[in-house]
Amino acid sequence: MKTVRHELVVLGGGPAGYVAAIRAAQLGINVACIDENARFGGTCVRVGCIPSKSLLESSHLYEETKHSLADHGIKVGGVELDLSAMMKRKEGIVDALTGGIDMLFKKKGVTAYRGRGKFSGVNTIEVSPSDGGETIQLQADQVMICAGSRPASLRPVEEDGDRIGNSTTGLSFPEVPKRLVVIGGGYIGLELGSVWNRLGSEVIVLEALDRILPGLDNELASLAHRTFKKQGIDFRTSTFVESAKVVGDKCVVAIKGGEAIECDRVLLSTGRTPSTDNLGLESIGLETDKRGFIAVNENFETAVEGVYATGDCIGGAMLAHKAMEEGIVCVERMAGIKSHMNYDVIPAVVYTNPEIAMVGKTEEQLKEAGTEYKKGVCPFGANGRARTLGDTGGRVKILADAKTDRVLGVHIIGNRAGDLIAEAAAAMEFGASSEDIARTCHAHPTLSEAMHEAALDVEDRAIHTA
Repeated sequence: MKTVRHELVVLGGGPAGYVAAIRAAQLGINVACIDENARFGGTCVRVGCIPSKSLLESSHLYEETKHSLADHGIKVGGVELDLSAMMKRKEGIVDALTGGIDMLFKKKGVTAYRGRGKFSGVNTIEVSPSDGGETIQLQADQVMICAGSRPASLRPVEEDGDRIGNSTTGLSFPEVPKRLVVIGGGYIGLELGSVWNRLGSEVIVLEALDRILPGLDNELASLAHRTFKKQGIDFRTSTFVESAKVVGDKCVVAIKGGEAIECDRVLLSTGRTPSTDNLGLESIGLETDKRGFIAVNENFETAVEGVYATGDCIGGAMLAHKAMEEGIVCVERMAGIKSHMNYDVIPAVVYTNPEIAMVGKTEEQLKEAGTEYKKGVCPFGANGRARTLGDTGGRVKILADAKTDRVLGVHIIGNRAGDLIAEAAAAMEFGASSEDIARTCHAHPTLSEAMHEAALDVEDRAIHTA
C-alpha cells in the first residue's frame, strides 16, 4: 500500500472541505482533500444549491415569457418548453463550477484524491480510489472531517430513486409530472416545488406542522404562503403522511385521517442528516450523537486530539456559506490566526419567487426572549425600482433593540431579497443601529432603498410610506 504524508488531510470536498483546503494551501500548509465523487463541490455544487438555482431561474424565465412580457409591450407567441435543454444548461453550470475547483486546487497546490476516505488510525486515512485502483494510505498531523449531509429519509416513504425520491431526484425529472406531491414545506421543498409548478405540474405540498417555512419570521412565512397559493401550489398543513409507495404506474400517498393522494411523482423533502457513517470513526474512538452529528469545541476540534470537523456534520444551520466560513476559521485557528465566527449573523435565503431572506432574530424569538424591540417596514410597492421591474410584492422589515437601536434582525420577502440581505448582514456584523442604515445614502432608484426606508420607519420617519 502506497503511503503519502500531508500536514493536513481534509475528508470531504464540499463547501467546508474544498474552501478549507484552499485556505490551508494559501497559508503554506501541505494539504490534501478527499472526495468519493468524480467532481468536487459536494452536494451544494453538484446536486443542491447550484443546480436548483439554475432550474429556478430557467423556470422563472419560462413562466415570465408566457405570462408577464406582454405587460412590457413584448408580444410572444408559441412559447414551448424544452426540458432537455433546460437540464443541459444546468449540467453545464455544474461542470463549469466543479471544473473550477479542480483548477483552483492545481493552482493553489492542494493535492486531490478521488475516492472513499476512512480512518484507520488517528493520523491515518485510507483512500479507496473511485477508479478501483490500489488503496492509498495518507498520514497527517491533522485531519478535518467535512463529510457534509444527505437528504433525510422517512420510514413510511418507499423511495425508489425514480417515482419517489429526494431533492437529488427532483432536480432531474425526465418529464414534467402532471401531479407532484412534495412532502415537507421547508425551503428545499418549496424551491423545487416552485420549479415544477412553473413548468406545468399540479403541485401539492404536505406539511406536518401548522405552517410552512418553519424557522422563518412568521409574518413573512404567512405572506409567502398566500403568495405561493396564488401561484397555484396547493398547501395542506397539519397533514401527516402515513405512507408513500409506487402502485402500478402511479404513486399513492396515504394521509392520516384523510383521503389518499394519487400522483405521478413524490418529492421527499423533510430535512437533511449528517453523512458521518462509514468514516471509520470507531477506529479512533470518536462518537457521534444519536442523530449522527459530531461534537466540537470553539476551535472545531473533536474529542480526539488533532481531528477537527466543520460544516453540516457538526450541526447548526445546514447552509453552504456557514460551512465555508467554518472551514476557513478552523484552518486559520490551526495556523495560529485569531479568526472570527459569528453565528448570530448568518443569513438564510429561500430562492422562490418572491425570494425570502433573513438574518438575525425573528419577532417570535425576540418576544420569547422578552427583548423589547422596534419595527420598521417598507413595502416594495413604495419603491420606484420595484415598480419599474414590475414586481412590487413583498417588504423589508427591520427589528431594532428598543433601548440601543442596534439591529437585531432583518427579514425580506420580494425581488432579489437574497442579494439585499447582504447589506443587513454587514451592518449587523459591525453592530450597526437602524439609525446607521437610515443615515447611509442609498442610490436611487434601487431596491436597496427599501432597506433605507424600513430603517427610517423604525423611528416613524419614513418618507415614501404612509
